[in-house]
Amino acid sequence: MTTPGCFITLEGVDGAGKSTHIAWMSDYLRQAGVDLVCTREPGGTPLGEQLRALLLQQEMDLRTETLLMFAARNEHWRNTIEPALQRGQWVLCDRYVDASYAYQGGGRALGATAIQALEQWLGLVRAPDRTFLFDVPLAVARQRLSRGRDAPDRFEQEGAAFFERTRDAYLARVRGTPGRFCVVDAQRGIDDVRQTLEVALDALLHAYPRPTDGSIPQGRG
Repeated sequence: MTTPGCFITLEGVDGAGKSTHIAWMSDYLRQAGVDLVCTREPGGTPLGEQLRALLLQQEMDLRTETLLMFAARNEHWRNTIEPALQRGQWVLCDRYVDASYAYQGGGRALGATAIQALEQWLGLVRAPDRTFLFDVPLAVARQRLSRGRDAPDRFEQEGAAFFERTRDAYLARVRGTPGRFCVVDAQRGIDDVRQTLEVALDALLHAYPRPTDGSIPQGRG
């Protein structure tokens, strides 16, 4: 019988710096011997990736957006995340349910009630074991978004008030379950951020068992 793996998520407003660090985190865990699945939301399955393209580019009603986010998430959980965890693999996921509380619930002002109802209806009862929230002041995030992105998606095109509400909703999630979150001051230099990440990942490596006898195939991520 395998031991359920460790579920790690990364969150933050667009421009906070998640993409800069997720590949490094993946490499760090694999070098430590972790059998890792690295994935993202929306996406993570063939259907999820199709829904991602719609969600990032197609204008739609807020309720449609929220339902499609959870449709993609349901496929992702049932076909990618949960099976990997049950095999004893670790999962490193770029965004998860917290993103809907922040973006749809906060940024688009839907509120938390509908998000919570969908989360419970779909049975997404397992919270991540650790969530890294990459947090930066809005001005820093906006400056980063203005550099190096040829075609911003429809979320990245939103105004300052949207991202303030999104960030506030993320910080409210931290206050609600502080033990799950590691808040990363992502306006610091890359080396400083990675020192913080290394300490936190080492703590997870000590806390969660991982296979050492080769019984679980490597390289599934």
